[in-house]
Amino acid sequence: MIRFFFLLLLLNIYTLSTLSAQTAQKNAAANRTYTNPLPVKLGDPYVLFTKGKYYMYGTGGHAKKGFAAYSSSDLVNWKDEGQVYFHDNKNGWSDPEAAWEGAYWAPEVYEVKGKFYLFYSAQWKENPTKEAENFRIGVAVADKPTGPFIDLTNQPIFDPGYPIIDANVLFDKDGNVYLYYSRCCYKHSVESEVATWAKNKGWFQEIEESWVYGVELKPDFSGVIGDPVLLLRPPVNMKDEQAEWESRSVTTKEVNRRWTEGSVAFRKGDTYYMMYSANYFGGQHYAVGYATASKPLGPYTKASNNPVLQKNTARGGNVTGTGHNSITYSPDGKEMFCVYHGRTKVTGDERVVFIDRMQVKNGKITVFGPTTTPQKLPVKNKN
Repeated sequence: MIRFFFLLLLLNIYTLSTLSAQTAQKNAAANRTYTNPLPVKLGDPYVLFTKGKYYMYGTGGHAKKGFAAYSSSDLVNWKDEGQVYFHDNKNGWSDPEAAWEGAYWAPEVYEVKGKFYLFYSAQWKENPTKEAENFRIGVAVADKPTGPFIDLTNQPIFDPGYPIIDANVLFDKDGNVYLYYSRCCYKHSVESEVATWAKNKGWFQEIEESWVYGVELKPDFSGVIGDPVLLLRPPVNMKDEQAEWESRSVTTKEVNRRWTEGSVAFRKGDTYYMMYSANYFGGQHYAVGYATASKPLGPYTKASNNPVLQKNTARGGNVTGTGHNSITYSPDGKEMFCVYHGRTKVTGDERVVFIDRMQVKNGKITVFGPTTTPQKLPVKNKN
């Protein structure tokens, strides 16, 4: 009898140790992965890496008429750093009472000579003709990535005479700096085969479009050099290979606008890449494509494998509205990541942050997403 109880005790100990080991293995595996979407509720996410740490900025979240920031050491676990830009700083030029609560949108932060510069869009308070969309781009500066950011001057960087959003800045190797932005759809109706098609169906009388422009920036960001150059726009002809995916908001009768916005430019070798988002930012068809050029201000040629990021519902997934991305790298600098917002059946209309691996190979961009299954953590160790 004693021998029986002794054997039973050994069996229980073995079973418990086996279960404990299995649990530890599962926990270890979980600690080596992450799953999208991340627990960060932002649109238009932008990630800055500085001094071994990541900082994320974006539209909305808990910020009130300004911008919040989050910090992370691994791109996955994020700490709320609070609001870092307030519209009522001493040089504030925006109108917080205008439509969309002042439209504080799409912040991007760059580190230059130990200072941090925040480029963003907002409604300009100089609005004598009472335009509903009076967006311009400004820049604020801080000593830390967590602010507080103070506008450089009490006015936008420049006034092109039409509303603009979605600032993105490229620091080229020759020392020149370029600002890319999107001219808004507002009061910008454009003739095209898609517009004629929609009008003939009795859906829309006109189609408004947003276009991406580029212009050289002054080194101190106090203004621009020369005139803006048109870089990207939706296709005019329906036979254009880009027309189908860039026109889905119109062809599904969602809205009478075609967008080209949320541009992000970077250089690999001798090629300039410009990623951009098309379709209604509040709809399911929001998607990302890219174009390439040999010079910062083009001309740019759209890629044949567009879109490189779009909803996955046709493949059984539940992610829609994928767009307005930025790019960043793993802590060891070897892995490239696409940071973007999207929606799921669980999040509904709320935009949440996703990060997925991407690569540039033989001049071609591939984004491995959207994913909602466990993914390997970004590599930490440098070697």
